Amino acid sequence: MEHGDALRPREAHRRLELTDTPDPAVTPGPRGVSKVQRVVGERRPGAERKAVKMSIATTIVVLATAAWVGFSAFSVYTRKSWVVDNFVDYEVPRSWWFWLGSAKALGAIGLVVGMWIPSLAVAAAIGLVLYFLGAVVTVMRARAYRNVPFPMLYLAPVVAAGLMTASV
Repeated sequence: MEHGDALRPREAHRRLELTDTPDPAVTPGPRGVSKVQRVVGERRPGAERKAVKMSIATTIVVLATAAWVGFSAFSVYTRKSWVVDNFVDYEVPRSWWFWLGSAKALGAIGLVVGMWIPSLAVAAAIGLVLYFLGAVVTVMRARAYRNVPFPMLYLAPVVAAGLMTASV
C-alpha cells in the first residue's frame, strides 16, 4: 500500500492486474516504474466513482444536446412554420435551408458517434458552434434583436458538450 491508502480487496486486485502485467507499449519512467504504475499508484479512494459520475454527466449532456439539435434539424427538413417564418424574416435564401438542416443533423450525429470517438464529437461541436454563431450574426443582421437569445440557447449546450467531450 502506498501513501497509507487502504484498498478494498477488489481494488487491490485491480491494482495488481495493472501493475504486475508487463506491457511493452508502456515506456519506463523514473526509477524503472512504468507510466501506468505511476498513475495507478497515485489513485485515491473514490477516484473511480468520480470518473463514472463525470462520464454519466457527459453522456447526458451530449445526448440531450444531440437530441435538441437533431430536433431542430428535423424542424428545418419538415418546414415547421416557426422555423420557416424566421428564415424568411431573416432573408435566408430558400436554397440554403436543406444545407442548414443537414449541418445540424450531421452535428447531432457527430455528437452521438463522438461518445465513442471523442475527436469526432469535438469536431461536431466546433461545427455546431460556428453554425449557431452564424445564426446569431444572421439574426442581428436582420435587426431582430429580441430573437438573439434563441440561437444562443442552442449554442450553450453545444459548447458544454464539446468541452466535456474534449476533457474525456
